[in-house]
Amino acid sequence: MDIEADLVIRDGDRVVLAEKLFPVAELAHALVGWLHRPDGERGDFVFDSMSCAEPGAVRMVESAEGWRVGSVFAPGAWTSPVTWDVLAAEVGRFAAAVREDVAEIGVRLGLIPGL
Repeated sequence: MDIEADLVIRDGDRVVLAEKLFPVAELAHALVGWLHRPDGERGDFVFDSMSCAEPGAVRMVESAEGWRVGSVFAPGAWTSPVTWDVLAAEVGRFAAAVREDVAEIGVRLGLIPGL
C-alpha cells in the first residue's frame, strides 16, 4: 500500500494538517475498516502506519461536542466538532476518492474496500 499523495485536512478555510507524500491508500484502507466496526467497538481513530514515526498522524476523537479531527504532528490543531453522520460522510468521500484514484493507476480495487 505504498501509494502516497499530499494530504490536507481543512476545517473550512483553516488548514489543520498538511503533509506531503502521505500514505493515503493505507489511511483510506484503515478508515474504511474503522467505519465498518460496530458502534460499540469503534472508539476513536488513531492512524498507525509504518510510514509515520508515531501513531496518530491522523486522529478522530469523540468529545462531548462531537467528533474532531487532528494529528500528533499538530497537537493543538483540531477541526471544529461535527456529528458522527457528518464525519462518516466526509471519511467516505475521502476513501471513495482515493479508491477511484488508485483504480486509475491500475491498482486492484480490493486494496481499499468500498463502503
